[in-house]
Amino acid sequence: MENGRKTLRQLFVPICLETLFQMLSGMVDTLMLSSVGDDAVGAVGTANTYISIFIITFSIISSGMVAVMTQYIGADKVGVAYQARQVGLAFNGAIGVVLSVLLFCFSGQVVTAVGIAPQLKEYASTYFRIVGGGCILNAMIPIFSSYLRAFGYTKNPLVGTITGNIVNLILNSVFLFGFNMGVAGVAIATVISRIVNLLMVAGASARLIKAKDAPERIPNREVFRNIIRVGLPSAMETGLYNLAMTLMIRFLNQMDAEGINVTARSYTTQFTNLAYCAGAALAQANAIMTGWRIGAGEYDACDRGTRKAAVTGIIIATVVESVFALSSGFLMRLFTDDPQMISLVGKLLAIDIVLEIGRVTNLVYGNALKTSGDAIFPTIIGAVFMYLCTVGGTWFFGIHLGLLVVGAYIGLASDECVRAVFMYLRWRSGKWREKTFIRQEDRV
Repeated sequence: MENGRKTLRQLFVPICLETLFQMLSGMVDTLMLSSVGDDAVGAVGTANTYISIFIITFSIISSGMVAVMTQYIGADKVGVAYQARQVGLAFNGAIGVVLSVLLFCFSGQVVTAVGIAPQLKEYASTYFRIVGGGCILNAMIPIFSSYLRAFGYTKNPLVGTITGNIVNLILNSVFLFGFNMGVAGVAIATVISRIVNLLMVAGASARLIKAKDAPERIPNREVFRNIIRVGLPSAMETGLYNLAMTLMIRFLNQMDAEGINVTARSYTTQFTNLAYCAGAALAQANAIMTGWRIGAGEYDACDRGTRKAAVTGIIIATVVESVFALSSGFLMRLFTDDPQMISLVGKLLAIDIVLEIGRVTNLVYGNALKTSGDAIFPTIIGAVFMYLCTVGGTWFFGIHLGLLVVGAYIGLASDECVRAVFMYLRWRSGKWREKTFIRQEDRV
């Protein structure tokens, strides 16, 4: 089988590149929209923030599917993996249609309800109506992409993402500079590029994976229950994290009237995204291999593989962030000559070395736990320490002690490191072995 021939590196590289290209897509949209004006950039950025909150619903299924599919693939019951995909398509399809209709028909009311600034309302409403109306695509793409990755086909989602980005870039140019369609043009380009992406991953899954013909089946309610068992806590953790980051940024905005601290964080994030891409991709790649190994009953190999992924991630994070920290003065002079900003970003990048070490450890062990079926523990720990360390730490270190954005980063780093310790200890306890979906008697 395809998944039996895949190594961590073979899975990691395409997933990392795909994550990077997904991030670049948003940066390209922002850069090209700047020709319309700052209000357009602000409106689209704000609209995307709220759209991403709505589509967290879709991640309930896509994240839970990976755990279910990889375990049954590892147990050589690929028919159940196909069954999980069909259950995911039905659920996400139904929710996607409802959200698409609501956002298309009531975009103006949504914009008013979330309190978007009056000068941004028209642009935001236009973007909401078009991109939000097409959010059914956000529901479908992760299903097919997860299905492909679960079987080891990680290059095909990458090709779909790259092709979609190229289509988006070309259509942005045509609609913005050829037809002067402004925000509406960018929104239409985004929807069309996602349609192309969906067609490519759906076509690849039909062409490459023949699990539909496999005879193994279990009750659909059991498949759905297992998907929700992993997906719901994972989606809750994502939602709680987004809220914690929103509160942190709100505190940053209170630190100075000129926005120096928020701006310093924005510059720092541009550099640290590279390490985050690598860590997130490594965690996803290891999660796929974890599911395969759990399904096959290879618990010791699963333990060794996860430890290897964590060590690899720590090395990558340390090297990448150390390079950025040491060269921060040179890199920042490409963007600004302000010595205060250059010095501040340098301090944040130094703290970020510790932050990224904690984050990659947290991601690798946390994703491995979720894939095993032990998803509630990471969510509970996240709910406690995101708010105790990230939100509370930003207030205590940043505002109360007057360290400003440096204090916020100390809070962020402590959150990731504390959670990393808990994830590691939970994994070492071996309790995840009792949470798996595959019973010993079910293995072939």
